[in-house]
Amino acid sequence: FFFFVLTAKGPLKYWSETQAISNLDFSPQRNMKRNGSRGCVTRKTRFGSRERDWLKGDAQRGCVCLYRASEPQPPASGPQTSTSTQPDLKLVLCSTNTTAEELCAQRDVQGLYLQLHGDLIRRLDPSERPLQMVYDYLTAVGYEEPLRVQQEAANSDLSCMIRFYSEKPVNADQQERTLLKGVFSVRKGKTQLHKWAERQVILCGTSLIVASVKDSLTGKMHILPLVGGKVEEVKRRQHCLMFSSAGPQAQTYYVNFDTLADYQRWHRQASKVVSQTISLVDLSCYSLEEVPEYLFYCQDVTHLNLRHNFMSLDAPGGLSTAYFCRFAQLRSLNLSHNGLGVFPESLCEIQTLTELYLSCNGLSAVPARLENLQSLQTLCLDGNRLDSLPEELGSLSQLCSLGLSFNDFPHVPGVVERLCALDKLAMAGNRVETLDLCSLLRMTHIKSIDLRLNGLRCVKSEIPEPVKHLTQLDLRDNQLTSLDLSSACSLETLQCQRNQLGALTLSGFTLRTLHARDNRLTTVNIYPFPSQLTHMDLSRNLLEYLPDWVCDSRKIEVLDVSHNLLSELPARLLSSLSLRKLLAGNNRLESLADLLDHIPLETLDLQHNKLRELPESFFYKALNLKYLNVSANALETIPPSSQSEESLSTLQELYLTGNKLNENCAALLVGHQNLRVLHMAYNQLQSFPASKLSKLEVLEELNLSGNKLKTIPSTVSSCKRLHTLIAHSNHISVFPEVLSLPEIKLVDVSCNEQTEILLPDSLPSTLQELDLTGNSNLMLEHKTLNLFSHISTLKLDQKPAMTAGDAQGTSMLWDHGYAEMCGQRNKLCVSVLAVDRFGDSLEAAYGIFDGDRNEEVSRLLQCTMGDVLAEEIQHSSVDSVYMCNTFLTSHRKLGMAGQKLGASALLCYIHHESSEPGRYFSLTVANVGTCQAVLCRDGQPLALSKVFSLEQSAEEMERVKLAKAIITEDNKVSGVTCCSRLLGCSYLFPWVLPKPWVHTEPLCSQDEFLILGNKALFQKVSYQEAVSTVLAVRDPRAAAKKLCTLAQSYGCRDNVGAVVVALHIGEDSCTCEPPLSNTEARGPPAPTLLPISVSPGDLATPSSSSGIASEFNSEMSASEVGSEAGSTASDEHPSSGPTARPERRCSLHPTATLWAHPALFQRQPSSATFSSNQSDNGLDSDDEAPLEGVISNGSKLEVEVDIHCCAFQLRSGPPESPKDLDGRHDSRGSDYTNSKMRRQNSVVVSATNGCLLAVCGREISDLKKSPSTSSLFGKKLSNGSVVAPEDSHNIIEVALEAPKKKSGYFAAPAQQDPEDQLIIPPSLEQDVREQLRGQSPVVPGPPPTPLTLPSAKDPNWEHTQSTVPGLHPTTVLQQDVYDTAL
Repeated sequence: FFFFVLTAKGPLKYWSETQAISNLDFSPQRNMKRNGSRGCVTRKTRFGSRERDWLKGDAQRGCVCLYRASEPQPPASGPQTSTSTQPDLKLVLCSTNTTAEELCAQRDVQGLYLQLHGDLIRRLDPSERPLQMVYDYLTAVGYEEPLRVQQEAANSDLSCMIRFYSEKPVNADQQERTLLKGVFSVRKGKTQLHKWAERQVILCGTSLIVASVKDSLTGKMHILPLVGGKVEEVKRRQHCLMFSSAGPQAQTYYVNFDTLADYQRWHRQASKVVSQTISLVDLSCYSLEEVPEYLFYCQDVTHLNLRHNFMSLDAPGGLSTAYFCRFAQLRSLNLSHNGLGVFPESLCEIQTLTELYLSCNGLSAVPARLENLQSLQTLCLDGNRLDSLPEELGSLSQLCSLGLSFNDFPHVPGVVERLCALDKLAMAGNRVETLDLCSLLRMTHIKSIDLRLNGLRCVKSEIPEPVKHLTQLDLRDNQLTSLDLSSACSLETLQCQRNQLGALTLSGFTLRTLHARDNRLTTVNIYPFPSQLTHMDLSRNLLEYLPDWVCDSRKIEVLDVSHNLLSELPARLLSSLSLRKLLAGNNRLESLADLLDHIPLETLDLQHNKLRELPESFFYKALNLKYLNVSANALETIPPSSQSEESLSTLQELYLTGNKLNENCAALLVGHQNLRVLHMAYNQLQSFPASKLSKLEVLEELNLSGNKLKTIPSTVSSCKRLHTLIAHSNHISVFPEVLSLPEIKLVDVSCNEQTEILLPDSLPSTLQELDLTGNSNLMLEHKTLNLFSHISTLKLDQKPAMTAGDAQGTSMLWDHGYAEMCGQRNKLCVSVLAVDRFGDSLEAAYGIFDGDRNEEVSRLLQCTMGDVLAEEIQHSSVDSVYMCNTFLTSHRKLGMAGQKLGASALLCYIHHESSEPGRYFSLTVANVGTCQAVLCRDGQPLALSKVFSLEQSAEEMERVKLAKAIITEDNKVSGVTCCSRLLGCSYLFPWVLPKPWVHTEPLCSQDEFLILGNKALFQKVSYQEAVSTVLAVRDPRAAAKKLCTLAQSYGCRDNVGAVVVALHIGEDSCTCEPPLSNTEARGPPAPTLLPISVSPGDLATPSSSSGIASEFNSEMSASEVGSEAGSTASDEHPSSGPTARPERRCSLHPTATLWAHPALFQRQPSSATFSSNQSDNGLDSDDEAPLEGVISNGSKLEVEVDIHCCAFQLRSGPPESPKDLDGRHDSRGSDYTNSKMRRQNSVVVSATNGCLLAVCGREISDLKKSPSTSSLFGKKLSNGSVVAPEDSHNIIEVALEAPKKKSGYFAAPAQQDPEDQLIIPPSLEQDVREQLRGQSPVVPGPPPTPLTLPSAKDPNWEHTQSTVPGLHPTTVLQQDVYDTAL
């Protein structure tokens, strides 16, 4: 790859906004790096001042990145080779009014090309405006602020989603599959009569074309059809192939190639053609504007696929020409997804067509000339804008399938009645609100009708005679409240899921399949009883009993009545001689009737009922039973497997989780010798009989979690096929002997009492995951860890060195646990983000990402989303804005991985809510996809997220329908995903978007914990059960483990992930003073306050009395801190005078504002870092020589300050008027002071003659009496800064009630910036301390000059750093629009 930087060409001129203002070329320079996406470059150069001024003038100005592919590019989905070159990149400054024609004229190019999501490339019309297209794309994605749209439009990472080319790139693979051409030595025939001659040879479509004259196509063209023929290697000549056509009069050509590469390329492509059984030419997804010229020579083509192109109507090889009539045998033509806009009437002349596909072309009308296609049998017009059909279509006598789905038809077109051969009508996703069965009487030929997703509200059933021809009817996802189809006497299949049906009446003469889940049915009336019924789904309704006709159905094989209100199952049903699968979970069953001998039942699901026992003869009567799930019942025992020692049981999967079984029940399992999966988690097992376990020789998966086991029997080694052992949350102290098993893959013994592990000499190569977390006493030697090194997933407890602030501060507020389980999938596609200490203060971030079938996107989000959130918080203080931008930026940063792959994502951010000072914390949740968050408040679940599934969100379904997406029968967008919002999958834009749902919930003392889970978890575990489960466990890690285990035991076979965050936020931990009333008098504006930034060091440590620890964390005294803290200054002024004393706030409940302005708020940090800057010459005002061993080049000393019940204030300089303050700060101060400074690691403020340090809020005389504060006054600092005793200079309010301990309040944390520190050699440490303790007369210094901080409201196009004389340069918020570094 070649990388480029930005340089300007020629003098700049201020042109009109409709023209390009400047050209900027990329040439090889340094300061460039790759950002992880091919074709994206990172630049660190700056625009000139004139360009910056021009861009800042209007948000509708920006730049367009033009790429020029100098060499053929490999296919986007294929492997990247080292031979591919980085396309040249040129930047053109322009406005949203600049057209493609103007850009082409300036760049002297023929045309511009647009590529979306690394996929198809189309030519722009001259009138299209590239920059406006980018802005519209970003707005549709989810960006709202014009300035942010302007910034994102200039980010080169965006090229993975939208990219412009100044010339059309050539795809080598596409070129090979479309056309192969060259001049080679050719000989005709198998005999030696013909001589070798050089001819132009072309392989296109289904034929080999040989010109009769070298390098010319003017002579006769020899056409050799290859379908069904042969292509063989000629061994007597090097690089020679023999091409033969099919049939009795086959022709043969020999072609001798010059190179091995040509030989292999032609052999590969020709072999595909000859292997076809039909004359099919597939040119889909090639960005074609016209049909290749040589394809028209292939007159044997019968099937032509041109879908997903940009076929032109007017080009020489376009659709409006007569060339298509040359396909004399063409039967099937697919032109879907070409953006035609109008129906190409030239197609009406191809009278051989039997299939025509024109889906998703934006068609608004169908021409009457279509009646010419009398041979047409299939016409697909899905995804257009049609609302009517011409009456002339009624003459298509052979049309049997008509696709009109996802159009705008308000009713079934009347012309359908005249289509006498039509038997299948697809009208899903239209606007048909009423279906009159009388109209179906006139359509005597139609057998199948699809009317799902129409918003149907009524089906009129009053008809004079029955409908005898209709056999299949699909009414899913409508708004029907009742349905009477008793007149449809020939109906075989009815699908009416996800309606609001309270009553359903059907005819049972021919009914075979009934799907009616997710309704409100209390009964189903079918007369006569359905003797042909084989499959019925009535789950998720309100059935309290099963109708008698269910038991009379003698052919029923599958019955799903789960999630109803059933209290019993009829004995006749259980003894049915046809029933093979019965799903009756989540009901109210208390008992089960006795069975008949040898019933054919194979699958029985009775989970989540109230069963106390199973019939004694259950297992030896249900001999065909292979799957049994009775989890979440009240079973105290299980029946024996047989009446004798010999058992005929065929049971393979047994789920007994969540009952009251003891170790005696385990002994009854020995008869199930075919058992492969056994789940007995969360019962009352104290042991598992060793002799019984050894009999389960074919056992593959064993789950004994959540019991009281102290050991796993050593006989587990007899289970040679065991690959999964899960035994977390027990009392196991000895590691089970499973590491010698040949097929073991996963071992989970977390949350036990392991102390040591005895390992064999070598571990099995099959072991992929080992979980040892939650074993607090486990000590692993280096030898053991080395032995575990080959395991792909090894989970151990992290034991970092924790300070008192960590142990008592953060953990007092919240802690977390999480679990991820693969299930029966080979890879884990769920990832978790968990940060208890997010940023620099008492905040946290948690997230879960589910990639469904891919693991790449979820892993990328896990690694990057936390950093993106931290960055976005600095740019905005509005929850919905920074959370939304976090998702959109993460979507962009996925690069090429996010083009075809996607993931559901959920992110939770716990933070202080500055707008509500009465609250401790707020929880902001954002999500896309199907990951969900549930908050437990007063023991009840509170859903915080929105499920973006088409089945569960009518609003999203309507949006996707308006965008003309094709929603398949399984409710997936284009058959890919059921989610309407995802991170990634950008190729599904605009149907699938990355914009999240954002919700902020203030936290209170009644909030106990937070649960995050993916789709698989909450499909099996309800909100209420999840909350009850965590309440019973309490430990977050064990609770998360239990949730995942329950989901698997309830039948989940997919990846499942859960995060449990325990919240410990209570009112008793607040030591804040009551806020001032609004009626209190406020004085004149006082000197400025410095917004203290948050330090990455220790948090405030809690105490036993007030919830905040008051013991000191350093051996330095307060006087030493006063000396070493140095000078601090700022230009920000409070609006309250000395009489308006600020509130005293604790670190858990920070100060809401530093100004009296009611709309200005600032988050008060829990700790702060002060720095003192030395003067330019290394000397301060009163120092004669720099201190030995101390860096004097502008270094700083950083001391972390615990602000237990303290407010940090700094005042200097003359007061400012409220008008000045209003103009300087926004709703949260300024972006500079509140967004950036809040997150900086340190505050660096200095003055040439020192700064004044003082105390506010208490009388100075009282403070001087305090041993912990008296030394702060009257001391001259060794670096020239002065501690002044004036009452008016307020800095630190000290809590006198804090215990006086030697350690003091302040601790110097490890510095994050090693190049900017004050370093004291150990040998001089004692001398320095003595000098700092030395007494000096007070030397008051002049107040520092107020600073003018830049406003962040304007885009920071300059990359300059704001500096003030005497102020150490600090990192300022750089909002450069064109900074594309990751």
